[in-house]
Amino acid sequence: MNIVMFTNTFSPHVGGVAHSVAWLSETLRELGHAVLIVAPDYAEAGRSESDILRVPAIQNFNGSDFSVPIPFTRSLEKTLNAFEPDIIHSHHPFLLGDTALRTAASRALPAIFTYHTRYELYGHYVAQDAPVLQRLVLSLAVGYCDLCDHIIAPTLSIAHLLRHHDVTKPITIIPTGIDLARFSNGNRLRLRSRLGIAETDFIVGHVGRLAPEKNLTYLTEAVCLFLSQNERTHFIVAGDGSSASEMRRMLDEAGLQDRCHLLGVVEGADLADVYAAMDVFAFSSRSETQGLVLVEAMAAGVPVVGLDEPGVREVVCNGKNGYLLSADASPDQFFEALVKVRAVTPRGRAMLQEEARLTAASYSRSSTGQQTIDLYTRAVASHAGIRTLGTRSFEATLEGLKQEWRILANIANAVKDAVATRGDPAK
Repeated sequence: MNIVMFTNTFSPHVGGVAHSVAWLSETLRELGHAVLIVAPDYAEAGRSESDILRVPAIQNFNGSDFSVPIPFTRSLEKTLNAFEPDIIHSHHPFLLGDTALRTAASRALPAIFTYHTRYELYGHYVAQDAPVLQRLVLSLAVGYCDLCDHIIAPTLSIAHLLRHHDVTKPITIIPTGIDLARFSNGNRLRLRSRLGIAETDFIVGHVGRLAPEKNLTYLTEAVCLFLSQNERTHFIVAGDGSSASEMRRMLDEAGLQDRCHLLGVVEGADLADVYAAMDVFAFSSRSETQGLVLVEAMAAGVPVVGLDEPGVREVVCNGKNGYLLSADASPDQFFEALVKVRAVTPRGRAMLQEEARLTAASYSRSSTGQQTIDLYTRAVASHAGIRTLGTRSFEATLEGLKQEWRILANIANAVKDAVATRGDPAK
């Protein structure tokens, strides 16, 4: 099968969606399928990439670490003609997401969309405190779902969210899979030795983009409480972003700089060592669809303390592989959960670690990759008659125009809903 993936974020950008697209495409190729990725250009991107079509992009949009693609490129049509795709898989509802819809319609191909991101929670990259913008973004995203043939939800929470917002197209729950071996074979002592941390010291860890939507001021406050009241403890963070300076300021003001280690972006075998060095993974994000880093940590046998939010509640089982706190838990309560993990007996710790590894095992790449191929196969089969009709030039042009009208109608409806609707868009 020839699969085209459209994504607004990809390597060298570091983030959950970029990793998800990379890992899924790698898994599908291992299963014998061809994958073409259409992604934005980055200044740091490799010049000799295979199976990736880079499109021009605005770098570091509005001070973020995102590149915003300009979804008009002459080379796309030529590349698609040579590739002869069987299915289109979109990973964003905007920009290249619209290009994915146009491509699918004009070629009479099924369009699959993975709802990776709670887009309404990212409005601060455009405007602060703008509820109308939140409603607009959410309405556009859920409206986009009904322009596709099938939706992949990474978790049950996201499937419920989409149904709550009246998405009518079929939804299948398929989490992003991870390479279990990659994260389960880290060296516990290598990073500790490099940082001068004793084998018996207790490490609270965190991995991810350091951005406002990750609720990191809250997390840092809780960790400061924990470190201040517990000797022989450390905080290590792998990742970078606009919130790094604020985290560093809070840790410095608490006088904890000697026991806090902000490592910047870490990848490959070094990232496996970061997870292996941890005793607990601390996660406070309220904006997830699927917390990939939670599964990565659990693959290394690390229990998690997190908040009861979508993408977290599906992974963390309270008291078994970590502790799941109420969504409105205070930093003091988060601190107390970290204390509880540190105080657990050796036998209790072994049980937490074993449950964490068992949880991670259900997210293997081979399993989730095959589930995705099964979905593709069903979508292609159900689209076969439409594709036969759509091979004619006139019908293809007509379908492209119809889809363009649907895209514009979705925008108009979203604007109307955003202005007319009151209340919390996430409910």
